[in-house]
Amino acid sequence: MNKRASGTAALIAVAALTLAGCTGAGDGSGGDGAPIVVGSVNTISGPATFPEASQAAAAVFDAFNEAGGLDGRTIDYKTLDDKGDPATATASARELVGSDGAVALVGSASLIECEINAKYYEQEGILSLPGIGVDTGCFASDNISPANVGPFNDMTLTLQYGSEVLGLDDICILLEIAGSTRPTYQAAIDKWTEITGKEPKYVDDTVPYGASDYTPYIVKARDQGCKALAINPVEPDAIGQVKAANAQGWDDVTWLYLTSVYSENFADAIDNAGAGIYVPAEFYPFTDDNEINADWRALMEKNDIALTSFSQGGYLAATYFIEVLKSIDGDITRESVSEALKSMDPIENPMVGTPFAFGTQNTAGWPIILKSGTNAWEKVADDWLRIGE
Repeated sequence: MNKRASGTAALIAVAALTLAGCTGAGDGSGGDGAPIVVGSVNTISGPATFPEASQAAAAVFDAFNEAGGLDGRTIDYKTLDDKGDPATATASARELVGSDGAVALVGSASLIECEINAKYYEQEGILSLPGIGVDTGCFASDNISPANVGPFNDMTLTLQYGSEVLGLDDICILLEIAGSTRPTYQAAIDKWTEITGKEPKYVDDTVPYGASDYTPYIVKARDQGCKALAINPVEPDAIGQVKAANAQGWDDVTWLYLTSVYSENFADAIDNAGAGIYVPAEFYPFTDDNEINADWRALMEKNDIALTSFSQGGYLAATYFIEVLKSIDGDITRESVSEALKSMDPIENPMVGTPFAFGTQNTAGWPIILKSGTNAWEKVADDWLRIGE
């Protein structure tokens, strides 16, 4: 699993100043027989990285091209690294949309780019289908529609599972806040309260990304009487939090995490999971040996791409895009692609609990657990958990 980290708040604030900008006139239709240009902005280097989504999308497009493409026209998939830097994210979008003339953005996964580039995409009339939506902007623009559930609905789901399925009381919430995500996390918590009538016993939104020691935050939560902790960390932080609780002898706490910690690497690192670590997997659990993930798994293994939820998101985004592309009768242009995405019929796929249609949020996760001493994730449900159900 790739590392994730912090330091984005100031970066996003700076980047917001650059939203208005140049516009491009290109359109990657390129005429008869020319490749169809599709772009992707990702955080591939820097303190927090998300490489798997665009790698997976590239593998899907490569396979599509090898099979003949769209009546002989191949997809020219261009991926750029925003390095978690606002200026680079801004420039990357303008290069892909303005200079390269992409007809759409597909399979992106960036810590910051949705919030930075959403208005530019609106100005240019281009749509983005990220493999993994991370920041608030991915879920607040008519021009962006991620394939994944996202951290905010994920938070509502993990709280709902904890209170309504596990019957937990005294749930506390610890938040790692990047950029302007605090209000959106609060909305996710409020949604849980609206659905269940439950409220958190305690909320601490001062938990930092990438801390060297999480003991003070864990001890404070235990002293507040918390029996379960719902937290939104990146994977290395979650490992540090669990180990901090272990070191304090806090072995009966239940962990309610998000998909960001769902990896084999995380499972390998955790021997003592307290009363259990629960996650609502945003896609059908990849650690379950099932035909549902067979095509994705085979393609990832063929291309030596990590088996993670993030590669599932990139795979699905590219798969959805190709299906929509095939439905277009006439020229493939930015306008025709955007129109086809906006008017598409929902696509059902057993890898997700919500059929995908552009602009529709995925609100289903599959509950899984990591138990002490197993170093392995396992399913704890026979169906999707859906917000409000």
